[in-house]
Amino acid sequence: MPLQLTVDRLSKTYPNGVRALRDVSLTIPTGMFGLLGPNGAGKSTLMRTLATLQEADSGSARLGDIDVLRDKDAVRQQLGYLPQDFGVYPKVSAQDMLDHLARLKGLANGGERRDVVANLLKQVNLFDVRKKALGGFSGGMRQRFGIAQALIGNPQLVIVDEPTAGLDPEERVRFHNLLAEIGENVIVILSTHIVSDVSDLCAHMAIINKGEVLLQGDPATLTASLDGCVWQKTVAREDLEAARAAYPIVATRLVAGRTLVTAVAPDVPGDGFAPIEPSLEDVYFAAIAGRLDVRAPALAA
Repeated sequence: MPLQLTVDRLSKTYPNGVRALRDVSLTIPTGMFGLLGPNGAGKSTLMRTLATLQEADSGSARLGDIDVLRDKDAVRQQLGYLPQDFGVYPKVSAQDMLDHLARLKGLANGGERRDVVANLLKQVNLFDVRKKALGGFSGGMRQRFGIAQALIGNPQLVIVDEPTAGLDPEERVRFHNLLAEIGENVIVILSTHIVSDVSDLCAHMAIINKGEVLLQGDPATLTASLDGCVWQKTVAREDLEAARAAYPIVATRLVAGRTLVTAVAPDVPGDGFAPIEPSLEDVYFAAIAGRLDVRAPALAA
């Protein structure tokens, strides 16, 4: 039976009173799972909790038969983690750093460790620069190195937190391809605020905001749930605030000097609005704006 991560009513409040997680429940199967939300939504708190780096106040999480919150050593043996702020020693080569990290993960046999390091560097397309100091790596190369270290020990759960932020388009594509390859046989949680990362990669997803899961499912079904409910029109910039007050607008975008507004409603919201095909971005903005109640009843549950 494929491995599954189950999170049940997980909550976390920080000492300063910020409630970062509010009864978060998720079912995450093998494959790529996208956790989508704005900055400050609670994504990193959830990732750090699942990565055994901080405690939850209440709730539970299970990776197969492992109690994630109580049996941290067992989780760590199955875990690969690329945090949002992944630091490197700038004067150390990729090969030497990966060898050191492999040793820390328990690969004591030198010959076996050399093979593992070489194979990982080839997998992330860094073998040719294995002797280059990490300080000379581009952002995308550092992220690929981060994935290599996360894959030491053949983990069954890989967590990557905001991995494509700041990457140029070419590096993003390369990184996407790498994640897709990894996600064929293990659980990969991709935490991001970039909608296209999820739409391009993930068969399953959830949207989180202010510590609460707003919805979860597969991107195609969630997008189809807004069929016939997404409308657009252009407005002059000076009329934008009036439009926001008058219509159920969920997103705005500047196009050729005019503002394109997107509204979500079951019927045409006003003069000048034209229907458009919904996208996952529309689902995301509608969820954050609290407009999911307009969806088709069969898909809104």
